[in-house]
Amino acid sequence: MDPHGGHYLNKAAVLSPLGAARMCQLLLGCTIMALVSHGAGYSANYGTFCMFVWCFCFAVTLVVFTLDITRLHTCMPISWDNFTVSFAMLATLMYITASVVYPVYFIQTDCTDDDCDVQIYRITVTVCSSVCCFPYGVEVFLTRAKPGAVVGYMATVSGLLKVIQGFVACIIFGALANDSEYNLYIATQYCVVVYSLCFSVTVIVIILTVSGRTSSLRFPFDRFVVIYTFFAVILYLSTALVWPIFSFDKKYGATFRPEDCPRGACPWDSKLVVAVFTNVNLILYFVDLVYSQRIRFVSNGTV
Repeated sequence: MDPHGGHYLNKAAVLSPLGAARMCQLLLGCTIMALVSHGAGYSANYGTFCMFVWCFCFAVTLVVFTLDITRLHTCMPISWDNFTVSFAMLATLMYITASVVYPVYFIQTDCTDDDCDVQIYRITVTVCSSVCCFPYGVEVFLTRAKPGAVVGYMATVSGLLKVIQGFVACIIFGALANDSEYNLYIATQYCVVVYSLCFSVTVIVIILTVSGRTSSLRFPFDRFVVIYTFFAVILYLSTALVWPIFSFDKKYGATFRPEDCPRGACPWDSKLVVAVFTNVNLILYFVDLVYSQRIRFVSNGTV
């Protein structure tokens, strides 16, 4: 017993739906890493990325689970609820991505007698990785903001959207780095500046919220977030118009995928990925803006 009369260990961290979800995350994560190390294997940048996702999520989940059981998270100078829900949302997105990338590059339709065992391992890894998306999604569902409950910003729809926006921006950066030829025109360089600026501010918002430093700012944080989201919508709208013109117009590029363009090493493919996810992030920022205005309206109406 501690001096305040409570237990040293937090039983609710295990004997609760949230605890069960985290134990499933650990079990599946450990299984995936064991299968990959034993027989499935990985290689190249795509395999390294998938292995990083599984190891990173397992390690952080183990730390979160341990700190929650021992109550040691109360000693940390962070907003615990904001941190855990942000990580759960990020882990869900990372697992979804790995579950798509790994089978695309490592599972073959045909296999020889020697390779069939490896293919079985890789199919099993893909299944376990896909299933593991659900426990993380369940954690987000359990810790999200509920009507009438007082929660941190990251548990709201707007906070969760910030995590998704940052993740989508990382996908855009990956495509830009993969021979996207963005440095050919000033207009496409402008798009890269927009992606970098919006990503940087989004990360700062998340860090300030998770660290619990928003109350110490000399300006209203909620108003800043709404104004920033408005400008992000405008900036992304401009890139959604500029990037396709300077990437797929006949005057500047190719309207259709060139025939002599190898898969995985084609600038046209990278440009297409950037264009698609630019529009995805535009929609996310717009939904974020609408939701933020709705929250402000309800808040003002109840005062």
